[in-house]
Formats: sequence, C-alpha cells, structure tokens
Amino acid sequence: MVDGAVVHARDLTVAYPGAPRYEAVRGVDLRVEPGEMVGIVGEAGAGKSTLARVLAGRVAKFRERGPRVVGGSLHVLGMRAAQPGRAVSRALAAQIGYLPQHAGRTLAARMTVAENVTEPLFERDRHADVREAGARAAELIDAVQLPLAIMDRYPWELSAGQRQRVAIARSLILRPTLWIADEPTASVDVTTRARVLDTLFELHGEQVFSAVVVSHDAAVMRRTTQRLVVLHRGVVAAAGTLDEVLATPEHPYVRGLRDDYRARTGSIQVP
Repeated sequence: MVDGAVVHARDLTVAYPGAPRYEAVRGVDLRVEPGEMVGIVGEAGAGKSTLARVLAGRVAKFRERGPRVVGGSLHVLGMRAAQPGRAVSRALAAQIGYLPQHAGRTLAARMTVAENVTEPLFERDRHADVREAGARAAELIDAVQLPLAIMDRYPWELSAGQRQRVAIARSLILRPTLWIADEPTASVDVTTRARVLDTLFELHGEQVFSAVVVSHDAAVMRRTTQRLVVLHRGVVAAAGTLDEVLATPEHPYVRGLRDDYRARTGSIQVP
C-alpha cells in the first residue's frame, strides 16, 4: 500500500488515443482508505466509467484500443497500476471485483447463472472445489435478492434487473479486497433497488472490502458511500461527504446536482 491507501492517484490523466487525443480524465487526485466506500458521481461523459476501468486495472496495452494513463501516478493495492505489466495485471484481477457498466449484458449466454457467477473462481484456480464454489455462488445469489432456483437458468431467461444482480454476485465471488462498481443498480427496478443497496452495504460490512461506486444518482451515493467525488468533464468539481459537497456548491454542475437531489428526495438536510 502507498501511505496505507488502497487507491492512491495523483494528478491522474487518462486519455484515449486518436487524432486529436481525447483526455477523459484530467488531473484527478483520489485516495481510498482500507474499508472505505467512495462514490464517483457525474453526468454522462464526465469520465466516471473511464476512471473506474483504470482503477480496476483495465488499462489498454500497446496497440489496444481503450484508456491509457498519460499523466500522473496511480497505485492500487500497493502496485503501480498506471501501466501494469502481465504479473501486476494478474495480481490486480485476483484482488479486485469489477462490475462494469451494463454488466448484466456481459454474462455468457450459454452458461447458467451458477456457471457465470463461479467462472472467476475457476479462472483463478482451475482446481477450485466445485462444491465450495457452488455454495459461495448460492450465498451471493441469495444476498442479491434472487431465488436459488435461478441458479440453473440462463441469462436470456432473466429480466434485465435480474441479470444485473447476477453480475453483482459474480463481481463479488472472489471476496475482493477492492470492489469497483459502475452503476450497480442499473436496470434494477425501483422496488428492489433499495434492498440491493442495503445488501451491498451489509456485504461490505461483513467482508470489509474497500469500494469505489460510480453513479449519476446522488441518492445512491447517500445510501452506499461515505465520501463523494464529483467529476465534471474529466475534472474533480467537488469532494467530501455528500452533505459537505451539496451544502455550499461552488461549481455550477454541483449546484444542479444539489437541486436534483432535493427534487428526488425532498431532503431538508441539504440546504
């Protein structure tokens, strides 16, 4: 760890190659402490998903398309993650649970729910105990508010919200040290969303992992995270607890975020 932090980014700039080069994240400073849940919020195109991908070690290699760190420094779980080599990439993959944007769409259609959820275990260790893997998958399927009977079904037999919850279970199967989730409640219906968020918070308490949760919804941040970073066009517009960020907003986008939060929640806690 660098200074004890699980994630330590300094002046981080991430770009997509091209002519001209597009910088999706510019000069971002970010620390995530052990056991801390940090939220990244911002509108579409703010750089949230790009930042999440890079923190998860999904950096484009030579001649690959995708985000690349072009400035600053990044340490994740004590490893230099700005340009990770093969060994570091494998080490990060073994310790990070990554839920990408629209994760429910990424499930393998020809694999059952149980096979999809347990696949990361067998990718890490092809000799992993089948019974233990199945039991762990069942625990997580139950935790994300799905019936165990769903284990033998296929993704195409499920609703979009059910697939998203299966993807959440899959991202947690390795008992990660760091969990990075990009819009975790996308496609989950409103009646179930609160229960799923509560479950994630409970799992965090039980397993004591650090987390970076990406969302466009400040209300989601209120329920799941302890500290917030607001991105706007790739730059940090505000940082602190949700109350601190919304209490005295200086950036125009943050003022709009405050007004939207008040309209959604009717909260009187935030001025």
